[in-house]
This record gives sequence, C-alpha cells and structure tokens, in this order.
Amino acid sequence: MTLTAAADGSALGNPGPAGWAWVVDAQQWRAGGWPRATNNQGELMAVLDLLLATADRAPEPLHILCDSQYVINSVTKWMPGWKRKGWRKADGKPVLNRELLERIDAALVGRTVTFEWVKGHAGHPLNEAADDRARAAATAFQAGRAPDEGPGLAGAATAPSATVDVDPAEPAAPTLF
Repeated sequence: MTLTAAADGSALGNPGPAGWAWVVDAQQWRAGGWPRATNNQGELMAVLDLLLATADRAPEPLHILCDSQYVINSVTKWMPGWKRKGWRKADGKPVLNRELLERIDAALVGRTVTFEWVKGHAGHPLNEAADDRARAAATAFQAGRAPDEGPGLAGAATAPSATVDVDPAEPAAPTLF
C-alpha cells in the first residue's frame, strides 16, 4: 500500500521566519522551521523530514504531494546533472540549498518515491493542512516561540530531528566532494 503525504514550506519574508510541515492526516504530521530561512528551504526540509520519518517503512511506496515545482524538479530532473557537475548548475554557479538536497538524495536511496504537483492554495485538503502547519511554524518563529512539532507518524520509530542549520545570508563555501 502506498503512503501519501503532502509536504509544504512557508516563509514570512523570503528570507524570514520560516516553517515546514508534512501531513498524512489530522493525526499524523510534523512541523518545524527556523528564525530565518527561505520558502524553498522550508519546502525541501518538509520533504527531507518526511523521508526520514518514513525510513522504517522504506519498502512501502511513498507518494509526496507538493506545490513546489522547484522541489519536484530539483529531485526528479535536475539533481542527477548537478551531482555529475559537482553540485554546480549549468551556468557553473553552485546549487543553492545543497546540504538539504544532498540529504534528500541520500534519503531516497532504496526507496520508491513519487511526486505529484498540486496547485497551492486551491483547496486540496492535504496540501492545505501542510500549508497551515508550515505557516503556523513560521509564525511561531516570528513570535519568538517554539512551533508545535506535531505527533509524527503513527506506529513509526521516533525519527531523529532532520533539522538543518540554514542561513541564507551566509552561503556555505563550496566543497570539492
């Protein structure tokens, strides 16, 4: 049986206080964020945390609903070329959000994962729930309080936090490997 979940990110300002969330249903979801990040970082983090949270169910196909063409294209189209080019884009510039993308790439190994684009803010119940949770996390950071992280995935081993330190004002130095 395929597990279906929506993943979304939110930034209040871009960059600004940011949140991410994934939702399977009203009882199975998780959220987090940062005091300062971009919307794309939130979108990627939601996917990464979902992959890590479902790692003990790796044989089960995972279907991710996502309203971010950037995330879907990054993972399904662009990543193989970026890896071949040492995490550089066609113009030779470093790929943004490399740390998140490398961790997603590693988390996809041995998994059957499909992505489906859904239009954001168009009434899709799971996408709207993920958007609400991500925005709530960003709002919590904006107010200087911890976000509601949610219950996680029912019956799953507690996955370690997938927190990635992001600071869009300070790009990481490119690495050779």
